[in-house]
Amino acid sequence: MTILLLGKDGQVGWELRRALAPLGEVHACGRAEADLSDSAALTALVERVRPAAIVNAAAYTAVDKAESEPALADRVNAEAPAVLAAAAARCGAWLIHYSTDYVFDGAKAAPYVETDACAPLNVYGRGKRAGEEAILASGCRHMIFRTSWVYGAHGANFLKTVLRLAAERESLRIVADQWGAPTGADLIAGVTAQALRAALAGGEGLSGIYHLVAAGETTWHAYARLVVETAAHLGVALRATPDAVTPIPSSEYPTAAARPGNSRLDTGKLRRTFGLELPDWREPVRRVVAEVLAAR
Repeated sequence: MTILLLGKDGQVGWELRRALAPLGEVHACGRAEADLSDSAALTALVERVRPAAIVNAAAYTAVDKAESEPALADRVNAEAPAVLAAAAARCGAWLIHYSTDYVFDGAKAAPYVETDACAPLNVYGRGKRAGEEAILASGCRHMIFRTSWVYGAHGANFLKTVLRLAAERESLRIVADQWGAPTGADLIAGVTAQALRAALAGGEGLSGIYHLVAAGETTWHAYARLVVETAAHLGVALRATPDAVTPIPSSEYPTAAARPGNSRLDTGKLRRTFGLELPDWREPVRRVVAEVLAAR
């Protein structure tokens, strides 16, 4: 059995190469082998590989840059999933796709469930929602995992940025009025493998959207403080101390793309469907901080 993995060099794709290996032959592609902005090449790739499952971990993720490159962002985040879904439907493959908390506007007071109305605030979020809709309309067998605040030891992310800035500066000013759950790329990959195993074993009724994030909730500020605290606990000398990580409102950190204030996602459907318990966000963050620092 062959699994076509797209985005092999990204944070999640890197972890998926390991997590998917026990399920079959993983045909892993990076941008050089599979350019998501080239619809014809994508279609030809799927037809050539004839996979049992397509796992699309590739995306245009530069949220602020997308505001000035909407056409490219939409080709990758909206049009490419539509092409992959159509190809999956033709060859009978499962399509695994990753989406985002940014499909919501963040106005809800409670964590979002899968059936809540979408109202993205920025180009990135609108493109990701369009990609979801294309998959849902295609008729292919699919699992769409919405996640948030992704980090890992491989690739660029907020955790690594905080470590770098804390080494360079005596203080950090971090947004404290946006809520979510930092979610490890390894957790996303592990859950994906378990869900795909169930799907390939005859889980025809598993098609749908699932929210996949770590347990608990926090703010960007508390997340950053934990990163700095962990480094200090490990004996790493940083210029910024935990007390020098200062909370600020979003209004004091303007960005090109608007962000939702509430990015909390309810994972009840995922946990019930696949019999999962998801870890609290804190300990995996500590582990990755240690891994990143050890690699320096």
